[in-house]
Amino acid sequence: MTSQLPDFLTSEQRDIITAGHEHALITAVAGSGKTTTLAWRLRWLLQQGHDPRRMLVLMFNRSARVDFERKLRDVTRDLGLTLPEVRTYHAMGLRLYKRFVQEGYLPAFSDRILTEQEISYQAWLLTRQLAPEDLADEIRRNKKDYVETATNFIDLVKTTLTPVEVVFEELGYSDRHRYLIDLFHAFEQWRKERSQITFADMLYEPVMAIHQNTALQRLVGNKMDLVLVDEYQDTNEIQHLLLRYVAGDRARVTVVGDPDQTIYEFRGARPEFILRRFREEFDEPLQHTLSYSFRYGHRVALLANHLITHNQGRHDVLCHAHPSTPASRIQLHESEQDGGVVVKLLEGLPEAEQQQTAILFRVWSQSVPIELRLLARQIPYRIDAGKGALFSREVEAITSLLKVVTGQLPHLTAQDRLDTARNLLRFPHVGLKEQELGHMAQMLAGFESDWGNCLLSLDESALGPMPARKLRRLGEALVSLSGFSGSVATLLGRYAEQTELFEGIRGLALTHETANERIDTVQGFRAYLASLDVPPAEALQHLQTLRRQALERQDHNSEDNRGVLLSTIHRTKGLEWSRVIIPGLQEKYLPYSPRQQDDLQAFMESERRLLYVAITRTRNELHLITRPGGTRPAVDADQAPSRFVGELCHDLSERFGRWLDQRKQGHEDSDQFEVDLPLTPVGQRYASRETVSLKGEAPSPVTDNQPLWACQRLNHAIFGPGTVLAEEESSFDVRFDEGRLLTFSKKSAHLYFRAITQ
Repeated sequence: MTSQLPDFLTSEQRDIITAGHEHALITAVAGSGKTTTLAWRLRWLLQQGHDPRRMLVLMFNRSARVDFERKLRDVTRDLGLTLPEVRTYHAMGLRLYKRFVQEGYLPAFSDRILTEQEISYQAWLLTRQLAPEDLADEIRRNKKDYVETATNFIDLVKTTLTPVEVVFEELGYSDRHRYLIDLFHAFEQWRKERSQITFADMLYEPVMAIHQNTALQRLVGNKMDLVLVDEYQDTNEIQHLLLRYVAGDRARVTVVGDPDQTIYEFRGARPEFILRRFREEFDEPLQHTLSYSFRYGHRVALLANHLITHNQGRHDVLCHAHPSTPASRIQLHESEQDGGVVVKLLEGLPEAEQQQTAILFRVWSQSVPIELRLLARQIPYRIDAGKGALFSREVEAITSLLKVVTGQLPHLTAQDRLDTARNLLRFPHVGLKEQELGHMAQMLAGFESDWGNCLLSLDESALGPMPARKLRRLGEALVSLSGFSGSVATLLGRYAEQTELFEGIRGLALTHETANERIDTVQGFRAYLASLDVPPAEALQHLQTLRRQALERQDHNSEDNRGVLLSTIHRTKGLEWSRVIIPGLQEKYLPYSPRQQDDLQAFMESERRLLYVAITRTRNELHLITRPGGTRPAVDADQAPSRFVGELCHDLSERFGRWLDQRKQGHEDSDQFEVDLPLTPVGQRYASRETVSLKGEAPSPVTDNQPLWACQRLNHAIFGPGTVLAEEESSFDVRFDEGRLLTFSKKSAHLYFRAITQ
């Protein structure tokens, strides 16, 4: 029967397709052709006589379901057989929900599912009702952020059986946002009174009902012979439970996924389901791998493998470039400015190649200086979320500041002056209630100059202590900066210091991450202006020109999809491009700054998976941008090259991968490659798979058996690089490059430190 399979299938694919009728766990690397493999597996089972009515395929979203149905029809077109059902998790949950209503286990609900707009509006009402009074003005000003926080919190609670109070603590919100717990309960009461459900309830309600009722477990279980689940690394607790209940003792379950691509923890996904719990709860399944990637060549594969094998929470599978893949180029750029490198890479590219290029960021604030450079050089681009940097509230506030200090107020319309005043009074926020802030803005807008002295002449006794102090600081800053003729970047630095801008942002932010994003947006904008090295008036004129261009770009992009894509890594899983650029390989962004309460080992592994996903999005070219390294102490630990750069083993990956490409093309006939670099286990394993010998220097003296404190140089997850100075029986001392001398326990060193081997 194996001869009936097409020749293009690998031996791994054939083994999966023709495997016995058992539970199975398939680890599939990026670009491994798993959709094709699964479709042929189903064809094989149908040919063996399995009943398609007792087969169920579960996909994570509608587009994946449509793609798989198309592939399955293509593969089975010549059989003339009925095909098994392909459903999304939520569609299956909804079917069960309706059945439970008919059986009397759950109350009836309206067929009309609550829309996002309805959910958001109710979340908005409840936020205003339940949040502390001192947040009221901030909530009104930043409605979108607070509504998204509330709706995301509601959905996240419904991915798990964990009580809402525990979910709140795990997310690390501050106590001032504890109202979210009451908001969840109030939202549930509201929707149940209306007999309506959300998209998340399609799974949450029936699974909770099954979990609490053994009669329902008997009702839904053991109806299928086979259940096949795709993208299992993205599974959350509710989805895992639903699978377990539906399978019962009868169904043989096959799950497919890649633990190395688990990056949706913020949506409730947990790598433990594919790494551990599936094997524990489904009788030690057969384990298969799809290790060949049909997407990228040897150099990318080697780079990705070197990185991800530093994770402990994974299956021991290396991705390997299939012989059919073209050679992929990799390049590591060292630069103080990401934007300059990006522009050099993109200028002169044909339009078709620009459209097949993606710039992937860890967080959106990284995109600010790069987007502005693209605008300035008129390189077309598109953004898959939001309007872009020039329309962020931080950049609009800075633009307003420049209008004031460069004497532009007399040339503005009354409405523009009012908007400018509002922006300044919120940057940082002066602590007035919204109505009072509006009156203050109207007062300032009535003057065409000298706003600083207007603020300093206010009767402070009519204001509260905090608004009085903040308005005085703002007034002093505007007076001291009026007519400033130095660098615009210097102006922004002084303004931030005099007004305690960043402290104000942190005081009002929803989360640690939100505060960092806003501050980094300001800093990224300042970095771009610093690169111009122009006075404020010229900078303002430049920004106004860029804004006009950005508006034109938006109008143009509404008609087509031209230009380079700017996106975050989280938004790109499952996608691929001919050319991928990853800026920001520095300690500030990859890994991202962890919260103090994070499990640091789990956090670092999560960040490493994120970079792995970004690297494996490319087909032909990969460009990584890091900071200059060397042995010099980092003035700013955030600007140090990412610890992941050393883990990539770029030089070995580049040179060995290039040699493998040349060998494949017939330019090399040797079965041995010699390199004057330290060898790595990954390189040697990869060479063995290629049936070649890799010769080089002895591996690095830093081994898994050598204690970290025996290394001269270490990198700490929070404090950055440092030098080991002394060792005691249970502790050791590290002098960090930024100046601090700290003592650490040997017992927990592996959670915080990584050896610096270069």
